[in-house]
Amino acid sequence: MAIVITVIIIGGGIYLVMNPVSIPTEKSEEIEEIKISPCGSSVTFTYKGNPVTYGIVEHNNMCWLDRNLGASRVATVLNDASAYGDYFQWGRLDDGHQASTSGENTILSISDEPGHSNFIYGMDNPYDWRSSPNNNLWQGISGINNPCPNGWRLPTSAEWNVERLSWSSNDSAGAFASPLKLTVPGFRHHQTAHFTTIGSYGYYWSSTVSGVSIFNLGLYTNGTSIIPFHRAFAFSVRCLKEK
Repeated sequence: MAIVITVIIIGGGIYLVMNPVSIPTEKSEEIEEIKISPCGSSVTFTYKGNPVTYGIVEHNNMCWLDRNLGASRVATVLNDASAYGDYFQWGRLDDGHQASTSGENTILSISDEPGHSNFIYGMDNPYDWRSSPNNNLWQGISGINNPCPNGWRLPTSAEWNVERLSWSSNDSAGAFASPLKLTVPGFRHHQTAHFTTIGSYGYYWSSTVSGVSIFNLGLYTNGTSIIPFHRAFAFSVRCLKEK
């Protein structure tokens, strides 16, 4: 919620009024109202080894990055390829595997950090890039391998649900029309390492664990979903600021 500050000029003095107060009887002139968001306007952080600056969007009393991790700009249309960003396997750190041009291998990681930038694919059930699942990954601002800026995190499935229920329509068009301007980057498949549904559907990770799977937000032309998917899929990440 924005804080409204009213600027008052009284007898040559300038006063910032944050709440209704009694004003001296001398003639005063209200000249401007300034809305200050508790979210701030931008955040600078290190991503893929380089400093980047993203804007911040306040919506539903939550502070969101204005674009997906890895996107070069805020989306101008629903299928804006420059706003798709990167494709993260759930729980992996910013190690380069999320790039659309990353290498590939079929060797499961025995730790939380694979030690390389390859996309891991071709595994069997439970379809995880780790040899054994770790439910502590990506849990809050201090979660292991959190790829978001300091003080930011992945949204929970409940927070995604609050967001989608506020849209003008419950579909990908409504997602783009919202202040978050979500796009439809498609995804990278855990069995083939191929990209699919690019420009048609969008999938956004949450931090919410469901057995060996993870809830995500799905965007489609005729609706949305919040359902579990296997951890080795590579989906988009949109970060949320911890309040």
